[in-house]
Amino acid sequence: MIFNFDFLDSEQQNQDCNDLMQYLREQHPEVLSRIAQSASPEVKQIISQNVQGLVGMLPTGDFNIKVTTDKENLAHLLASAMMTGYFLCQMEKRRDLEESVFGSDSLNQTSEAGESPESE
Repeated sequence: MIFNFDFLDSEQQNQDCNDLMQYLREQHPEVLSRIAQSASPEVKQIISQNVQGLVGMLPTGDFNIKVTTDKENLAHLLASAMMTGYFLCQMEKRRDLEESVFGSDSLNQTSEAGESPESE
C-alpha cells in the first residue's frame, strides 16, 4: 500500500480550511509511507474487497471497464476505505491482545460460541 502524495497538492484552495489535510502536508513523506505500509495483508485484502464491492468488479479480460464519478463521491469512497482500514486495524490489535491474554484456544472457543472472552 503506497500513499499517494499527489492528492495533497491538488485543490489547494479547498484544502486550506481542512486541519487534517494541513497536518498531512506537514508530515515527512517517509512517515506517511511507513504508516501506509503498516497495514497487514489481511487488512489490505478486506479493504480491497470492500472497495471492489462498492465500485463493482467485472473481469478485466472480458470487459473494458471505466468508472466515472465526481469529486464528492470519490471523497466519500476514500473516507469509507480509510474508516474501514482504521476499524480493521483496531480489531486486529484487539484480536492480538486477546490472543496474548487469553490464548488462541480460548478465542476460538468463544468465537464459536458467539461470546467474548470478557464474559467468562
